[in-house]
Amino acid sequence: MKHALTALVLAAATLSAAVQASAGTRIYVQIGPPTPIVEAHVVAPSPHHVWVAGYHRWDGRAYVWEPGRWAIPPAHHHAWVAGHWDHEKRGYYWIPGHWK
Repeated sequence: MKHALTALVLAAATLSAAVQASAGTRIYVQIGPPTPIVEAHVVAPSPHHVWVAGYHRWDGRAYVWEPGRWAIPPAHHHAWVAGHWDHEKRGYYWIPGHWK
């Protein structure tokens, strides 16, 4: 019973964090992100692919590297604007990347 209750509380906390993030609520981190990793990438799979660089994401406890990838832009878009960490007095927060 104790394990089931712990699992339920953990699931609720995870769902709550996901809902906050999807609602556009900023999550502030007091520690600045590490320097981005310079990734070597191979030739694009096709002339239509665009490189989407990797970035450090916050997992609730620490920064975790999300590797870069090749992606095909959605219709009527051609450039990827990289996401980045910004800072204000409350801490660091993530501004997601987007297609332009």
